[in-house]
Amino acid sequence: MQLLLDQITKTVGPSVHLYPMTLAPVPGAVTVLLGATQAGKTSLMRVMAGLDTASSGRVLVDGEDVTRRPVRERNVAMVYQQFVNYPSMTVAQNIASPLRLRGERDIDARVRAIAARLHIEAFLERLPAELSGGQQQRVALARALAKQAPLMLLDEPLVNLDYKLREELREELTALFASGDSTVVYATTEPGEALLLGGHTAVMDAGELLQYGPTAEVFHAPKNIRVARAFSDPPMNLMPARRHPQGGVRVTQGADAVDWPLALPPEAGDDLVLGIRAGGLREQARPGDLAIDVRVELAEIAGSDTFVHVHSAVGELVAQLAGVHKFDLGARTTLHLNPDQLFVFDASGPLVRAPLARQGAR
Repeated sequence: MQLLLDQITKTVGPSVHLYPMTLAPVPGAVTVLLGATQAGKTSLMRVMAGLDTASSGRVLVDGEDVTRRPVRERNVAMVYQQFVNYPSMTVAQNIASPLRLRGERDIDARVRAIAARLHIEAFLERLPAELSGGQQQRVALARALAKQAPLMLLDEPLVNLDYKLREELREELTALFASGDSTVVYATTEPGEALLLGGHTAVMDAGELLQYGPTAEVFHAPKNIRVARAFSDPPMNLMPARRHPQGGVRVTQGADAVDWPLALPPEAGDDLVLGIRAGGLREQARPGDLAIDVRVELAEIAGSDTFVHVHSAVGELVAQLAGVHKFDLGARTTLHLNPDQLFVFDASGPLVRAPLARQGAR
């Protein structure tokens, strides 16, 4: 199924929820809507589903205009943040409901097969209220899969689950999407989730579609600073800089200035912003690295990584170090980065140089 959103907008009273945008998710693949809360992801999905009507523009399905066709007349499956199940039906009955509506055969066998894929076969005779939150969300996902709709919309379906359950379901969903034929649109606030799901990613911010393309391409070559911020967790480190008359750049922060030998493309202007993801900063030096003397402001362990917040002559930075590291607050240390991993943006926002190691893949 080919879904096309053609210059759609959505306004509610004086509020603009969606600015003009055109988006065509790849048929039979996963498109991730990535953006912070209130970026417009849910508004866009409601227009896709037919729950809301676009204020202007068209929604086309296989070339047919369905802009004003309500959701009951579209073949769409949707899974929300809050798991929605029929409370008076057993798990088996919940999963079977779309199959019975279609008059399918061998319903019991189909229900058990879908339940097995989501590891809920042991709960088929229970009511949803007897299940944990993660189990209930699996039931909602199973019912959506049973519908076999050509368009499946998932609006942050894992956001209310604990970390371990999210990790488990992400892996399962990635495999399920890869083996299905549905066009899947998956909304998330988490860049890591977008990278795990792969496919294509549409980055949204404040009702605008900023960039759409293959997920790896958008991640490694964000078209501007807004995309880079949205597709980095923790946020990308950004450092004001100016082209140096003798070559390279001068990175400035208040009265401090550091000169770095950095290759710039001819089209780069004088006023620049350098970006480095938190994972691009490390303690160990490698040949050709740039060194930054820093003072530790905060160190926190999250999972298997340590996030270190530091003050330096090039600004406040966050480093994501693999493993557990201990730092005394106020301690002085040195962080290193590969200059080829720096993003270079024009001060007005557009990307002028992606990390050199990725330019061949752009």
